[in-house]
Amino acid sequence: MAIKIQWADRLRLSLAVLAANTIAAMVRVLRLGAASVLPGTIASRIHPRALALLASQAQGGVVLIVGTNGKTTTSALLKTILERQEWRVAHNAAGANLENGLITALLANTSFTGKLNADSIILEVDENVLPKVLPQIQPQYILALNLFRDQLDRYGEVDIISQRWQKAIAPLPAATTIILNADDPTLGYLGQKLTQKVVFFGLNEPENYLDEIPHAVDSIYCPSCGHPLTYQGVYLSHLGDFHCPSCGFKRGDLAVNSSEWPQILIGLYNKYNTLAAGLTALEMGIAKPIILEAIKNFQAAFGRAEELEVAGKKVRIMLAKNPVGMNETIRTVNEINRDRPSPTTLMILNDRTPDGTDVSWIWDVDTEKLAAKGGTIVVSGDRVYDLALRLNYSQQPEHPFQLIVKEELSEAIATALEYTPPGQTLHILPTYSAMLEVRGLLSGRQIL
Repeated sequence: MAIKIQWADRLRLSLAVLAANTIAAMVRVLRLGAASVLPGTIASRIHPRALALLASQAQGGVVLIVGTNGKTTTSALLKTILERQEWRVAHNAAGANLENGLITALLANTSFTGKLNADSIILEVDENVLPKVLPQIQPQYILALNLFRDQLDRYGEVDIISQRWQKAIAPLPAATTIILNADDPTLGYLGQKLTQKVVFFGLNEPENYLDEIPHAVDSIYCPSCGHPLTYQGVYLSHLGDFHCPSCGFKRGDLAVNSSEWPQILIGLYNKYNTLAAGLTALEMGIAKPIILEAIKNFQAAFGRAEELEVAGKKVRIMLAKNPVGMNETIRTVNEINRDRPSPTTLMILNDRTPDGTDVSWIWDVDTEKLAAKGGTIVVSGDRVYDLALRLNYSQQPEHPFQLIVKEELSEAIATALEYTPPGQTLHILPTYSAMLEVRGLLSGRQIL
């Protein structure tokens, strides 16, 4: 419920909006980026409670979306659904999900008088930032997609993140709706320990079970008693239909039947994103026909199976920033190229702050499955030789492929396009900062 803001706070918010808009305009004029972070940093210094005051004005409620993979696609889909209902939505579409990025997104939807020009707010939030944000924002809905190992130098293991989330969510009102992925044992256990309303989404499609549990798996032990979980089937990484033969812990009851929902974009992981956004919209009171129509017409978020045409050839950018994400991307690329000879793939590995400085995770990726398709693999990025070494160990005598190393990204893109056969699609698999660079080179549009 929206609250009345005192005139002194309104005045300081007005100054924050003015400063933020000025900074944003300067950054864009000087072509320094998309101004998705700095304006919020400046505004928070003018009014330290800017985030709380802006979020409190959303009469239609606040949705916070957290998880390792899928936040950007899911939040974009949910925004599309709400807008089809003719709701005005404030959303951090650029993917800046730290506190200053959240403030920047809200300020972009705020008048010079400090009034939020939106009915609802959808914010994708960094895993580590959620406990810092909840004391400032009282969301009506929290959507948790999954928890995988990602940037261990920053986050630590998944059980540590889950414990932090539980502690941060505990003080929220009982009416708060927590929407969780039932196929993730860590999130399922979190749901059992919360006092708020909890609803689950997940897959019930045994035909999509993996033949075996992949190497990049994090939570195969019962979070309640520590005994190894028994899986009826696994969809990706440790997500699947599980139970504990020791203490009885099992997957929660699903609120929606996944087989009744359509697939958006490509890759099974996007079915999870569809279900997450769809169930959240249902909980918000949106009719299912409206949701399905929005799903039908949804376009990929930047860098997430985004398709471009370059030099007369099709290019698909597929962000892959951790072992699970990379494995699922490889799985999807292989399915697309199942009947296509000599495909070309460009892989880019950076180790900058948005990517995580520890790149040892590439040894948990099943690159052998990509190598087995043959064709040409071009590698680039700050850690190009680490990636080349990993792929070199993936060589299989019965499935030879051509490995091309290019330190310069623009040269790598040109080479990959040259080796892409007519009528085929060049798949680019970059880490986060690399994805921004690729988009800048191919489309001339930067995100940060």
